Amino acid sequence: MSNKTLLAIDVGSTSITAVIAKNNLDGKINILGTGTSKSEGINKGSITNIEVASKAIKNAVNIARGSTSEVIDSSVISISGAYTKGLRSLGSVNVPNGLITETEINQVMQMALYNATIIPEYEVVHVLPIFFKVDDSKDVENPLNMNGSRLEVAVYIVTAKRTALTNVKSALKQVGIELTNFVLDGYASAISLLDEQQNKFGATVINIGGTTTEFVSYKGSSIVYNGFIPVGSNHITNDLSVMLHTPPNAAETLKIKYGNLLKSNENEDLTIKKVKIPRIGDEQSTSEVSLDHIQTIIHARVEEILVLVKNKLKQSGIQENIGAGIVITGGMSQLSGIKELATKVFENTPIKISNPINIKNGYMNFDDPTMSTIVGLLFYGLDDNRTYELDSNKKLMKRAVKKEELTIPPVQKEEPVVKEEKLKEKINETLEKEDSTKLPTLSKKDKGKGMSRFWSKVSEWF
Repeated sequence: MSNKTLLAIDVGSTSITAVIAKNNLDGKINILGTGTSKSEGINKGSITNIEVASKAIKNAVNIARGSTSEVIDSSVISISGAYTKGLRSLGSVNVPNGLITETEINQVMQMALYNATIIPEYEVVHVLPIFFKVDDSKDVENPLNMNGSRLEVAVYIVTAKRTALTNVKSALKQVGIELTNFVLDGYASAISLLDEQQNKFGATVINIGGTTTEFVSYKGSSIVYNGFIPVGSNHITNDLSVMLHTPPNAAETLKIKYGNLLKSNENEDLTIKKVKIPRIGDEQSTSEVSLDHIQTIIHARVEEILVLVKNKLKQSGIQENIGAGIVITGGMSQLSGIKELATKVFENTPIKISNPINIKNGYMNFDDPTMSTIVGLLFYGLDDNRTYELDSNKKLMKRAVKKEELTIPPVQKEEPVVKEEKLKEKINETLEKEDSTKLPTLSKKDKGKGMSRFWSKVSEWF
């Protein structure tokens, strides 16, 4: 079990969240400090102003650090799918000793990475095994300690623009943070949301944020596709502001208070038909707008986002392989009626609106759709029971080995009489099962030592 202190930073499109945590003695994540700040210097997932972005990150990190004196051992930060590309590759290696160890698993994944055609200006963020193959055994989940002569793997590789990653590193460096790993935003969300059945049968996670929509298709223990759309809930605010000629803050209030994707006749309790809104440029004067008109504007934008995701999934050929359906998270997943609309858009594919696993603590409520990424980052950095992968440093992230497997039982000192009896039993078994010609071969130097050499060999067995 890892006992390191982790700093996780989620750089979202509307806010930046920093959490310091470590595993307690029971292996559960213990939150030591949290901090949030307004996301600035970042546009649609990319850093546009390093100075401003680093200050925003620093504010969030300093608030989190104010609650703990623990020294940070490692750090992970989310990156947007805006500047990422995904590709697949294959690798194979021979198993010289017939027993597959972590050395062979690392070698085969490095070989798959070596065989991939990666664009020069892109760097590796994740190398995830879709499945392993041992000799003729296909779809092996974990090949460790299996016997075979050949190990093969199919991997999904996430790469990101080198310049974008460098900008993130620069922003963190100004804050005095040494980065350990980058983690794809959508991948982190999937880790925090999907259960065992959804992983097994395949599911797509759609995280609709403020200015971006990230989505990943997940099957087994790996991403099989990831995508990005530069549209989010802030575009609804902008649409309302432009089309209703009202200030952005008033448009945001309309979206939160009256946003509904269900038809008015389905809401019997809806008594308000019109609302007054201030006019842009002259906020002292107001105008009346019908709720139907407001909801039509919201509906059009949300439907557009879902249709764009659907089209990308169709183009990739992944849509037929998401047996467990689609999971929607992020701030916009709280919009009333989004599940019903998504069911129509995705043609009766199972739809679930989901919150991440709630890590109980005294600082922050994680049972919220906007917390999916930060919770996933914590599990990525602290959960030892995850699958193999090559991280952004191209190092193998190993599966946890159970404590009892790691503990070598101490050699118990036995009484000489008991030991001698065991030795005699061993000798008798050996003489019964083997011919005397199968005794250890003696070298010329040792010839003549006779029975003493035999007793030495027997001693080695114990």
